[in-house]
Amino acid sequence: MWAVAKRPKWIGALVLALTIAAVFAGLGQWQWERSFATVDVPTRQTETPVALGSVAAPQQVISTEASGRMVSVECTFVQGDDLWVTDRLHPDGRGDWLIQHCATAEGYSLAVATGWLPDSSAAPREGFAGTTGGVLTGRYVPTESPQSFDFEAGARSAISVAELINLWEQPGPVYGGYLVASSAPEGLRTISTEPPPPDGELNWLNLFYAAEWAIFALFALYLWYRLVRDEWESEQAPQPETLKA
Repeated sequence: MWAVAKRPKWIGALVLALTIAAVFAGLGQWQWERSFATVDVPTRQTETPVALGSVAAPQQVISTEASGRMVSVECTFVQGDDLWVTDRLHPDGRGDWLIQHCATAEGYSLAVATGWLPDSSAAPREGFAGTTGGVLTGRYVPTESPQSFDFEAGARSAISVAELINLWEQPGPVYGGYLVASSAPEGLRTISTEPPPPDGELNWLNLFYAAEWAIFALFALYLWYRLVRDEWESEQAPQPETLKA
């Protein structure tokens, strides 16, 4: 069979197969590198509280650095601007979250989710004053899209900064995200939060493509081998004249 393989036409076919296999291998290497490109991205330090003003500013879209980070801010709750968002999913069940308007010394406004009550709780939702403010610590998260399901009754299921601006009497410059307080005032339960997922992770789709290109490269070489073997086997088969004799 190797005598057949050394014929000029099959040597040329082998060169072509090797070229194709090399191209496929190069594409596989590229996909392999892409699948690991984001694995070694340094993890953001999100659990050590920093001043809110050092990572965010009013009237600006929340940045990646600020999103999900533990922050601290000194502010005072504005009485009369409290509202409840209902039917919120929590690890301990569904319930209502108290959202309060907190104003900083500079006159900036920040929405604060101070605590929650389960649906089954008989505690009153109206007239809850909570604390007057002070230094608050919590996780700063992006705003949500408005999803009012009973607008006439004032019921809301989303924490939307854009909507809160229209509800607060004197909002002033407003932060683009809201703060989930790390501790709830008396009478409310603390809203638990989780750190944001790591920035880097293995891209399994690119890894699959890398394996696919490797298979294509091996198939190009196998196809050359199979064609050479088929020709050799056809030459080894008895010819009609031989059988007749």
